[in-house]
Amino acid sequence: MFRITRAIDFSCSLRYRLPDLTDAENRELFGPLAAQHGHNYRLEVTLRGQPDPVTGMLLDLKDLQTILDREVMARFDHRDLNTDTPFFEKRPPTPENLAGVIHGLLLESLPKGLLDRTRLRQDDRLWVDVSEPHT
Repeated sequence: MFRITRAIDFSCSLRYRLPDLTDAENRELFGPLAAQHGHNYRLEVTLRGQPDPVTGMLLDLKDLQTILDREVMARFDHRDLNTDTPFFEKRPPTPENLAGVIHGLLLESLPKGLLDRTRLRQDDRLWVDVSEPHT
C-alpha cells in the first residue's frame, strides 16, 4: 500500500459565531475568536492505494492539483468563510468544521477509495486530521 501527500496553502478570514446568538453572546461563548480574524492554512491531502501499473502513479498530480484548485482554492482562498461561503451559516468555522467540509468536498471529487486523510494546519501548533476508515 502506498500513500502520497500533496500540500497547498491558502488564507482566509473568519469569525466564530452562531446565528441564533447575539454578538454579546457569541463573544461570551467564543471570546476573542468571535471577532473577525484570519489564518494562513496549510492543507495536506493524502491519497492511499496501489499505483497504476502503467503510469506508476496513484493519481496524476496535475489532476489532483486541478481538484484542489477547484474545490479548495476557488472556494476558500482569500475569502471570508462566514460571508463568502455557504458552509458556515449555521456553525462556526472552527478548524474541525473547516477540515470536515474540505474532506467532504474532496471525497466527492476524487476517485472512490483514494482519499486517505485530510490534514488542515492552522499554524505550527494546531492541526486537524480527518481520515477515512481502511477497508
